[in-house]
Amino acid sequence: MVSVGTIIWLSSELMFFAALFASYFTIRSVSPDLWSQNTEILNIPFAAVNTTILVLSSLTCQLGVFAAERGQVGRTGSVLHVKGWGLREWFILTYLMGAVFVAGQAVEYATLVQEGVTIQDSAYGTMFYLTTGFHGIHVTGGLIAFLFVLGRTYIARRFTHEQAVSAIVVSYYWHFVDVVWIGLFATIYLVK
Repeated sequence: MVSVGTIIWLSSELMFFAALFASYFTIRSVSPDLWSQNTEILNIPFAAVNTTILVLSSLTCQLGVFAAERGQVGRTGSVLHVKGWGLREWFILTYLMGAVFVAGQAVEYATLVQEGVTIQDSAYGTMFYLTTGFHGIHVTGGLIAFLFVLGRTYIARRFTHEQAVSAIVVSYYWHFVDVVWIGLFATIYLVK
């Protein structure tokens, strides 16, 4: 039941991001010169590395889910023995990768502000910060969800089916956030 509810909620989130994409393309279509000016400022290699980190975090998240489904909460053996990692190790790595992505976005924002691209400066700045900012808020929400799942694994006396379902539901959200970012990255950084 929780999985179905999460999927329905993610559908509403999809509509929210669809509206942001529609706004982005609509405003872009009426001011193409503004877009060509500002997209030249973007650091595409930096954004591509940041995107790769976020996309790879989906893989580590899913490996954590597989461990949860096996009932393996913690690692077996050394920390360096990655094949023995459990839910905790994979989710901690996913959390760190997500945090690096958010930090990368903050660095990019600071650079763009120094270049004069701000939310009040132009329609481009408004749409750039709205789309990427709302995505960043969603990533931060996912990071908080990882902390809750990890906290439950440390507090609980034994790992239950409900905890595995929590890990699965958080992974749905995380994969959703990653897919949305792939669309945003392609739209903002690659489409000329």
